[in-house]
Amino acid sequence: MVSVQSDARRKDGPSVPVESTPDARLADLRPGMSGRVTDIDESVEPSTARRLFDLGFAPGAEVTVLRKAPLGDPVVLRVADYEVALRKAQTAGIHVRRSA
Repeated sequence: MVSVQSDARRKDGPSVPVESTPDARLADLRPGMSGRVTDIDESVEPSTARRLFDLGFAPGAEVTVLRKAPLGDPVVLRVADYEVALRKAQTAGIHVRRSA
C-alpha cells in the first residue's frame, strides 16, 4: 500500500500528491535494491528474531538484495560487509525503509 500526502510547501499552484517511502518487507525488494532495517515483525519466532539480530539485521543496518533463486527462495543478502542467505519466509518478517 502506498500512502499519499499533499505537499503543503508548494505555493505556486494546487497541492500535488507526494508519494512517501513506506516501510517494506525485505522479501519484497528486488535484486540490487537496498534498505535500512527498521523492525523485525512480532510474528517472527523470538529465537529466529534473535538469530537475525545476531546476523546483523538490527535496526539501522543497511541491507542489499544481491540475488534470488529462480523461485524466490533462498535470497542472498549483503549485511554488515558479508553475504547471508535467508529463506523468503524469514525475509518477510524483516521491515526495511527503502533507500532512494
